[in-house]
Amino acid sequence: MKKGWYIIALLLFICTNNIQAQKGKCLSKEEFRAKQEAFFVEQNILTQEEAKQFFPLYFELQDKKHAYNKKAWQLMRQGKNENLSEEEQMKVIEDVIKTKIEINELDLEYVHKYKAFLSAKKIYRLQRAEMRFHRELLKPNKKR
Repeated sequence: MKKGWYIIALLLFICTNNIQAQKGKCLSKEEFRAKQEAFFVEQNILTQEEAKQFFPLYFELQDKKHAYNKKAWQLMRQGKNENLSEEEQMKVIEDVIKTKIEINELDLEYVHKYKAFLSAKKIYRLQRAEMRFHRELLKPNKKR
């Protein structure tokens, strides 16, 4: 019986340590952006002048996309309501899809803005770097 309590205590200890470690790993918006900017600069894609033009636009886009994603999640939460009629449920589905389309249109709009001072090749390299950045950021979570 004592062995059971030791195992339970040990499991609780491990769980609380994992939770505290995860809390400590959360980045603020500014820290995340600083890491993102540093990663992009490390890739040697942009000149200093291009970086000065790119990052304000890029972070503006990220803010707008965040607002749209927040809207989509709110819609998804509404869709959980079991009392919605078939029509209301369909409206939620369509609104979520429309929000995703708006996000894609925003991406396209900003690509055209980047094109004013960046080549298509650099824009492509930045898009790939963004994907690599997110993959690298998630790697430590896979190890857990």
